Amino acid sequence: MGSPGLTKAVAKMRDAGVDEVAVQTFAHYYRQLERGETGMIPESTIDPVDIPSIQDVEVSEGEAHAAIGATAVIKLNGGLGTSMGMDRAKSLLCVRGGLSFLDVIARQVLHLRQKYDVALPLLFMNSFRTSGDTLDALARYTDLPVEGLPLEFRQNMEPRLLAADLSPVTWPKEPSLEWCPPGHGDIYTALRGTGLLDTLIEQGYRYVFVSNSDNLGAVPDERVAGWFAASGAPFAIEAVRRTPSDRKGGHFATRKADGRIILRETAQTPPEDQEALQDLSRHRYCSTNNIWFDLQAMKDALDARDGILGLPLIRNEKTVDPGDPSTPKVIQIETAMGAAVEVFEGAALIEVGRERFVPVKTTNDLLVLRSDVYEIGSDFVLDQVAADIPFIDLDSDYYKLVGEFDKRFPEGAPSLRKASSLRVAGDWTFGHGVQVIGDVELEADGAERVSPDAVLADGSSASR
Repeated sequence: MGSPGLTKAVAKMRDAGVDEVAVQTFAHYYRQLERGETGMIPESTIDPVDIPSIQDVEVSEGEAHAAIGATAVIKLNGGLGTSMGMDRAKSLLCVRGGLSFLDVIARQVLHLRQKYDVALPLLFMNSFRTSGDTLDALARYTDLPVEGLPLEFRQNMEPRLLAADLSPVTWPKEPSLEWCPPGHGDIYTALRGTGLLDTLIEQGYRYVFVSNSDNLGAVPDERVAGWFAASGAPFAIEAVRRTPSDRKGGHFATRKADGRIILRETAQTPPEDQEALQDLSRHRYCSTNNIWFDLQAMKDALDARDGILGLPLIRNEKTVDPGDPSTPKVIQIETAMGAAVEVFEGAALIEVGRERFVPVKTTNDLLVLRSDVYEIGSDFVLDQVAADIPFIDLDSDYYKLVGEFDKRFPEGAPSLRKASSLRVAGDWTFGHGVQVIGDVELEADGAERVSPDAVLADGSSASR
């Protein structure tokens, strides 16, 4: 199998019962890592992209309905939200009116089944850490599973590697920290290894729509489904225009060598090219991670590659215990789901509205989602009622973790419908009925409180 580190890691995976294709995929990337490959994509090797907008595409009602009827929905649900202080599935987080992400997703799909009169199966790709909590939370939706299909399939797991020698980590006091998911690019390996890829094809489904469970804007859309089906593309990603908040994130580009569309992540950008990465006038589009693919095209690609799609390597460095920077450095071998865009000849991008990209990565995002910037109607689809999404910057010393965040908004989120920005430095607790209008800054050296029904007006600031 190769080096001692790889031999030990592979043995550990097999002992844990990991699917053999996942083992071979891990070995494929381990060898790249061992050779010193970093997956870096220099600016000199790419050009910007220009893409069409869904608003300019004509899709007939017949095309749209036929496409959504042949579509299955997958939600990526492997994350714990550890960066927000959670130790359960992030999708269990309450977002609106006592409903979690999972509640809203389930109700969105149930509504669409009735609206379109289609099966629209919903499957969750869970990790070994999120499976139990997720299935328990969904148990009350007894009509959610579709006959012949499971409600979940498991993301594979792989050993974390010591950065010092690439040997698998041993951490007896908390063995779960020895393992990690291989990034959301594992979806293709997992679909094949579980047999779900073949099952979906056998049951007559043609397309799959995949999105993150923390993005409630990612609704299975009939019009986008119709566009994808009519395009004939084997693979497509919904893109949005980058904003200042996306400046440090990944973007789409065209590879000069072969003209293929690629997705360059921040971790794949050399330090000297960070300025180009952040140039919104040059690289204008980023991924929503809302992905469409043709099931047969995916099966053919995986079969031709013995199950290894060959996505670009992402070398992710962390510490054994994410909450303790003094613990040894480890490397996680990861791939990105969207990077499959470069595998398929004829892959496509389509620009969609920002309403289809409402991810919650921090408590800043959570505050906006819980506020009156959005309304949720009987279809459980987010409806942006504010003219613009306000910029939120909450002091990470007091608001980063969900538990601390909730303590400081005991009466719910303030009204942000008329806000442009809210910057909070220090420890502020918000009373009931607070309104934020325009640009507001709060600063405090000690614990302070915003009074109930207070109006924090445009251009105002408070410093105490």
